[in-house]
Amino acid sequence: MTEPSRGPSPPSGPSGHLRKLSVIVPVFNERNTVVEIVRRMRAVELPLALEIVVVDDGSTDGTDAVLAQLNDSTVNVVSHPENRGKGAAVRTGLDRATGDLLLVQDADLEYDPADWPRLLAPVLAGKARVVYGSRFTGERRNMLLLHWLGNRFLTVVTNVLYNTTLSDMETCYKLVTRDALDGVVLTADRFDFEPEITARLLRRGERIYEVPISYAGREFDEGKKITWRDGVVALWTLVKCRFTR
Repeated sequence: MTEPSRGPSPPSGPSGHLRKLSVIVPVFNERNTVVEIVRRMRAVELPLALEIVVVDDGSTDGTDAVLAQLNDSTVNVVSHPENRGKGAAVRTGLDRATGDLLLVQDADLEYDPADWPRLLAPVLAGKARVVYGSRFTGERRNMLLLHWLGNRFLTVVTNVLYNTTLSDMETCYKLVTRDALDGVVLTADRFDFEPEITARLLRRGERIYEVPISYAGREFDEGKKITWRDGVVALWTLVKCRFTR
């Protein structure tokens, strides 16, 4: 993979050229929560236009029928004929998005769209081009110890490999300007999307700004899909992106 060698353009004052936020929602078997997450997204008061791109990643629980009722001028529904993984769904969403700002929103209610203004503030003020919402610096429903350890371990590895001081690399809430993402090639199909996009941005010299967010994590009996195997793949992705082009 070849990435541009030029460094990132530093933030330079209020970003008045940013007109639209595109929110990409990867969905797989979330029939019971997707309507509520769309309602919450529509309820957020924003200083710019909103575009919601929902990518149904081959759901088999009737999610497609629910999404058909949500498709309108604000919500653009795209479907994969079969399940390909979160990363693949996000990449499809990125291809369809037309906004100046890009954000991923999971459909499982773990992350609250009411936190979007916190994410947007540093970008709109011209302080950053990439903002992460940290689950470990805001109010949260505590996760299981093994999940906490896995998240902390992967974040520490990221900090060591890429000379940064993130508190939450695996967060879903990654807000990126289109300019910052321009030229970044993403290939991850599954949950390795999180370390890949982080690694690619850090390799280009982007400085990531973090803000505290709320978090209501699910467990496996509530529908959580990520497993320890995904953690192993994430570790390999961080190492691979650091030492290869």
